[in-house]
Amino acid sequence: MKKIALLVAAALLAASLVGCAKKGSNGDNSFVELKSRGVFVLGLDDSFPPMGFRDEKNEIVGFDIDLAKEVAARLGVKFKAQPINWDSKEQELNSGKIDCIWNGLTITEERKKALSFSRPYLNNKQVVVVRADSGYKTLADLKGKRIALQSGSSAEDAVNDSPDFKAGVKELVFLDQNLMALNDLVIGGVDGVVMDSVVAEYSIELSQLPLTLLDESLASEEYGIAFRKNDVQLTQAVQKALEDMAADGTVNRISSKWFGSDITVIAK
Repeated sequence: MKKIALLVAAALLAASLVGCAKKGSNGDNSFVELKSRGVFVLGLDDSFPPMGFRDEKNEIVGFDIDLAKEVAARLGVKFKAQPINWDSKEQELNSGKIDCIWNGLTITEERKKALSFSRPYLNNKQVVVVRADSGYKTLADLKGKRIALQSGSSAEDAVNDSPDFKAGVKELVFLDQNLMALNDLVIGGVDGVVMDSVVAEYSIELSQLPLTLLDESLASEEYGIAFRKNDVQLTQAVQKALEDMAADGTVNRISSKWFGSDITVIAK
């Protein structure tokens, strides 16, 4: 009887160890679950060029989209771009509707407490866009002016972290999309727009609108990919794929397509 009991105990222990190996020490089996579902769902603001936006055929394209499609292929799963309300992006992620937030998302200490982040893949800064004929040269020139920005964006964080600038402006106008803010700027509804430099420079060059960026910026930042806090397996798998893509030249090719050169910081 003792021998039988020992064999049963050994079998139970082995089963337990196998289960732990599959899930990891913290019960994380996020990558295994992704492989089982077979679809990698990326949450994004679909009006954020050149990272992710709709083209003339209403298809979602962009730098982040090209990177993510290649990552999904290397992970052996299909890819799906899922537009979300950017102001509630963390809720969308934690509800399980998407697998990650990948759309020019700024890494912050506050977000790192609630989310699992990849390493930074692109540098960025928060800038102010003004009309080219406005005569504004510095942040101080915008005292008493109306400034637009996207709700729930890093622009909002940058303004909140710049108390002198925030106190000096006449009004902050919160809009759902950066493109709406730029259109409002062109027609004179606001005097400036706080937004990501990567998006601002691309939008101005593509549209040839009479806009320009102030030389002064509000904040420097880094873009990362965000996953649910406990989805460490999936975070690491995506990071590994990105680093492999950097090593074999795929990242260089995708970045050059959108920016003219490799401006990423992946594995650098």
